[in-house]
Amino acid sequence: MDLPRSFTIRESSHRIHNPLTAGKLAVLGEALHLPPGTEVLDLACGSGEMLCTWARDHGVRGTGVDISTVFLDQARARAEELGVADRVAFVHDDAAGWTADRPVGVAACVGATWIGGGTAGTVDLLRRSLAPGGIMLVGEVYWRREPPDQATVENCQAATRDDFRALPELIEHFGELGCDVVEMVLADQDSWDRYAAAQWLNIRRWLDANPDDELHDELRAELTTEPARHARYQREYLGWGVFALMNR
Repeated sequence: MDLPRSFTIRESSHRIHNPLTAGKLAVLGEALHLPPGTEVLDLACGSGEMLCTWARDHGVRGTGVDISTVFLDQARARAEELGVADRVAFVHDDAAGWTADRPVGVAACVGATWIGGGTAGTVDLLRRSLAPGGIMLVGEVYWRREPPDQATVENCQAATRDDFRALPELIEHFGELGCDVVEMVLADQDSWDRYAAAQWLNIRRWLDANPDDELHDELRAELTTEPARHARYQREYLGWGVFALMNR
């Protein structure tokens, strides 16, 4: 049980495995005004940057769950580096269907709503671990601009236009799920660039160091086409944000 090796190669230098920059992640933590000691559950936590930095900056405690052994090793090392290893724990498991042993003040899935089969299923999953009055954090993609054709849709990694919503539609959808949107921090085009472009350098350095690896041709082809695809489609048409939700 692990992520494909190509994924961990692509994001090997990332501390945050989504288009949120460190500054925006800090803004989100400050905006929530979490009391020290707040328990946080982070599903698909990646390298644990949210839990580790918020434990340092806001005194939260919590658990991160992820399928990637590589990223969890990075998360544990980050916790030691920041001096918060006594406040955060990381579990190697499939986050789909994972619930906390006791209700938490924050239940998060920041950028991996496939674990719940989409937005609605992820909100339902997070609710199972949430204490009364707690906050859910959902990271989700949305259409920044209306895609003009099917080629744009597919190059934004969707099958149809309806796979994603425009930002107002996404916020309304959270309401339909019985949630109040109480905060949001949105990525911008620069955030997307920092997330995507860092992958290109990771891939290039890996290619140079591993010319005979079985993944070499696949990742070589990706590096050849991905920068232009990102510039033409993803940074122009896709938005991404983290939405703080509370049950109505």
